[in-house]
Amino acid sequence: MRVVAIDGPAGSGKGTVCKMLAEKENLVYIDTGAMYRCVAYLTLQNNIDITDEDKIVELAKNADIEFVGDKVVLNGMDVTKEIRTMEVTKIVSPVSSIIPLREVLVDMQRKMAESLDVIMEGRDITTVVLPNANYKFYLDASVEERANRRYKENTSKGMSVSYEEILENIKARDYNDMNKPVGALMRTDEQVYIDSTNMTINEVVSKIREIIGRD
Repeated sequence: MRVVAIDGPAGSGKGTVCKMLAEKENLVYIDTGAMYRCVAYLTLQNNIDITDEDKIVELAKNADIEFVGDKVVLNGMDVTKEIRTMEVTKIVSPVSSIIPLREVLVDMQRKMAESLDVIMEGRDITTVVLPNANYKFYLDASVEERANRRYKENTSKGMSVSYEEILENIKARDYNDMNKPVGALMRTDEQVYIDSTNMTINEVVSKIREIIGRD
């Protein structure tokens, strides 16, 4: 089995890079962040307070999350766009900090990687979820560049959110992601560090392919 793990902050391009690598290297792409977004989406849909951890964990246990091509399917419904709204984005970090919830989703993620050639991205994939992955990467970019990318992405989708609001949201998420008691985003010596600030997506993909294609 080939298992590729990629960590990095919000807006660093992990999702786009993973989709391209999955197609070029015949890997199954597992977006762990989307799984937490699904739970955050369900939390909003069910009007559950984000401090009510038991109810949120119960939602996750009963959730059926699948990745079908480029689509995220939650309980049989395509929620690819719904889980990327600003409302979901604002609560996904605190929701993903709920330790019992992480245990439920990490178990799901590990089972997905047991019998398939996968590429998985998130915040703690190389350190917690798949510590024995064949290849480990940390994809990064400046906070300004990451906010600019997210702004352009939202604009192309017809979502009107200001650059300033996105920048502040990413800064807040960076702090939360790097200071979680469990599953924090961190750099390690085992990861191949890639700063994509001045790189194109194709350049990043080529760099990673050079490494995972050496064996």
